[in-house]
Parts: sequence; C-alpha cells; structure tokens
Amino acid sequence: MRAGVCTYGHVNMWTGVLLITMGILDLSVGQQPYSQFQWLSRLRGRQRHAGWRAVDVDEAVDVDCPLECDCPSRFPTAMYCNGRNLRHVPHVPSHVKYVYLQRNQIAGIRDGVFDNATDLVWIVLAHNQLDSAGIGENVFGKLRHLGRLLLDHNQLTRVPPNLPKSLTDLRLGHNKISKVPPGSFEGMADLDTLQLRGNVVEDAGGAFKGLPSLTMLDMRENKLRKIPDDLPDTLQQLYLEFNDIESVPVGFLTANPKLQFVRLAHNQLTDKGLPSNVFNVSTLVELDLSFNKLEKIPVVSRNLENLYLHANKIKEFSLSSFCGPMDMIHFSRLRMLRLESNEISAKDIPAEAAYCLRRVAFIDV
Repeated sequence: MRAGVCTYGHVNMWTGVLLITMGILDLSVGQQPYSQFQWLSRLRGRQRHAGWRAVDVDEAVDVDCPLECDCPSRFPTAMYCNGRNLRHVPHVPSHVKYVYLQRNQIAGIRDGVFDNATDLVWIVLAHNQLDSAGIGENVFGKLRHLGRLLLDHNQLTRVPPNLPKSLTDLRLGHNKISKVPPGSFEGMADLDTLQLRGNVVEDAGGAFKGLPSLTMLDMRENKLRKIPDDLPDTLQQLYLEFNDIESVPVGFLTANPKLQFVRLAHNQLTDKGLPSNVFNVSTLVELDLSFNKLEKIPVVSRNLENLYLHANKIKEFSLSSFCGPMDMIHFSRLRMLRLESNEISAKDIPAEAAYCLRRVAFIDV
C-alpha cells in the first residue's frame, strides 16, 4: 500500500509538472510577443505607465539598447537616457545617431565611449556635472558626422579639446569657462551656431577667426570688456548682453556687413565709446542698447526696424539720429522705439517726428 501510494504520489507530482510545463508552452505559443519582449521592456522601465499590456511585434525593444535607456522602434536611431540619474555614459550601439543624456549626474566621459557609434549626429549632454578634467582628450575623435553637441549647464572650465570638425551647432553655455584660446574651434568650417552664454569669459581674443559659416554667436552673461576681435563676416546675430563692454570699435558693422541683430544691453556703453555713425549700416534690423549709460541717441540707419534705448541717461530727442532730409521716399523704417526710463518725456518729441518716423507703431517714453 505504501509503495502504491508513493507511486501514485510520484505520478501525480510528475503529472502536475507536465501540466505546468504544458501551460507555459501554451502561453509561449499563444502570446509569443508578450513572452519575448514584455519582461525585457518591464525590466528596462519602458512600461511605467502602460502596465502589463501586450506589446506588438513592431514595438519590440532593441536588444542592443542599454538597460538604463530607451530605444523605441518608432525611432530606431535614437537612444533616450535623459533624466535617469546616470553617473556615466552607457554603451551606445553602432546604429544609434541621436543620443539624449541630459539631466543626469554624469561627471566625466572616458575615451572610447562613442567609438562604436561613429555615425552619431546629435549628442545632448546638457544639465549634467561634466568637469573638464573628466573628459578624455579623444572622446569625440572618431565622430566625423556629429552635427550638434550640447554641453550647456555643466561644470566645464575650458572648451573641450579635439572637437569634431563637422559640428554645426555647439552649445557651451552656463559653464565656468574663463578663456577661449585661439584655435579652440579651428577647422570647424560648418559651425553655424555657437553658444557660450553664462560663463566667465573676459576676452575671447581671435577664437572665432576662421569660422566661415558662423551666423549666430551668443556670449551673453560673461565678463567681456570689449567686443570680440576677428568676428566672421558671415555673422548675422550677435548677443552680448550682460557684460562689461564700454565701447564699440570703429568700423564694427562695416567689418561685419551681414549683421542684422546686435544686442548690447546691460553693458557700460557711453557716448564716448560709440564712434560717429558706427550703427549707420543698412543691413542692421534690430539694435538693443538698453540699460547702458548713453546720453544721446546714436545715429542709426533708416533701414533699422527695432531700436531699444530704454534705461539710459538720454536727455534729448534728436530727430537727426533717425532721418536726414525727408521726402516721400527717404524716411525711417523704424517700427519699434523704446525710450522709457531716460531723462526725456513725450513733450520732447518734435511734431516733425510724425513724418520721419511714420512707420513706428508707438514710442515708449
């Protein structure tokens, strides 16, 4: 009897195992996409909001994707690692072209980390803890197709060395960079946008010489005492607000004939620091000289559309700053004129201003 019972129990046990095994196999056959991909998706945190829903085959996750990141099949060349509290750059698969690593705790990037992904086009590393000493000398050395490199909001004290020559958009704003030596951007023939905002640069020297495609330079919120030398003649937008600039060089806009937007607000400009007719250039569209120490309205081109002079020490309204001899053809194209927070009022504006400034929507005084 005991032997029979044991045998019967033994058979029941194996029958149970067989049934469980069959159940698993049946589940595997009936819900194959679920069994192959959903557990991996769950592990990687890719279903935080979707729960344990079935995953379609065409939504299958990339098996080469690092566990810390997302690589959605809808964007097969993108890797999303942003906001994961990462302290290092994870492995980047060779097929990835766009990698998003912003808002982490990454302090350094070792040489070779991008060597497997030589087709990278974008790298976003903004809002991390990157330190210049922690970036390898040849981190970006093999990235010959990289167009955008975002390193803003870090702890960098210098421009990283050996940056790719292919860059079109480089952002180094809100770091601790104090010097930009000549040659920092050497060979970057396609660089279009350069942002150095929010650093502690005192003098950029001739660092921007030899950038034949640069159209936008942003150096707001630094410690510049003068406008950088040797700016490319392709430049169209120049942002220099919140510096310590005291003067504008003679022939500044003549040497930069394509400049359309110049912003010099919140500096130390005085009338003495502005050469005669320095802003009387036909290509200029917008000029911001607000929050300086000017006592006179400088002479500007008739083609200028927006002029900001508020928060200076201007004592008189000089119509000749906008118009010479007037007729039906020769008048100012100015649309916006701000003069509030100066030492003049509406009564100081002569009646003839209605002819000269006929396109101005309103004048703030």
